[in-house]
Amino acid sequence: MDLTPTPSQTVGPYLHLGLTDTGSVPCIAGKGVKGERVWLTFRVLDGDSVPVPDAMIELWQADSEGNYKGTEGHGNSTVDGSFRGFGRMPTAEDGSCSFETVKPGPVPGPGDTIQAPHINVSIMARGLLKRLSTRAYFAGEPGNASDPVLALIPENRRPTLLAQPDPTRAGGWIFEVRLCGEGETVFFDV
Repeated sequence: MDLTPTPSQTVGPYLHLGLTDTGSVPCIAGKGVKGERVWLTFRVLDGDSVPVPDAMIELWQADSEGNYKGTEGHGNSTVDGSFRGFGRMPTAEDGSCSFETVKPGPVPGPGDTIQAPHINVSIMARGLLKRLSTRAYFAGEPGNASDPVLALIPENRRPTLLAQPDPTRAGGWIFEVRLCGEGETVFFDV
């Protein structure tokens, strides 16, 4: 018997099996949830700016008053029952997926600071051994200037964390995730 090593295989994507085929959650905030309704489109690109058609995006966010679902025992008991606070979608052939939600409110930060409205983002895709974690802030948001997390990021890299208004849709925002290369999105070690 000849034991010849085989080439290594890329990781996944197995995300569509059980996670996105029946577990997609594109609507984070139901119709009756108060706050500014927004549609956030993600586009995942590789190092050559080629769309990644088989990634999965997961979101976790506060409601419009800055309360996270599931923290009711910690002084945040006002979260609306139709606010999920969580979303999950696979990317399409063009590397994109969209979520319907409300713009989150500011949340407490370290010490006595306040964090600007943002959405926590996880990216999973082929070739990634661990999920990538980042944040989507909203361009033009006044609180961005004093956000304690954005302050940790070199100024020239901060734009990679800013969702931009979608000129084709009222209430629409676009967040581009670049996995590597020029303009790589800032990812956090969590």
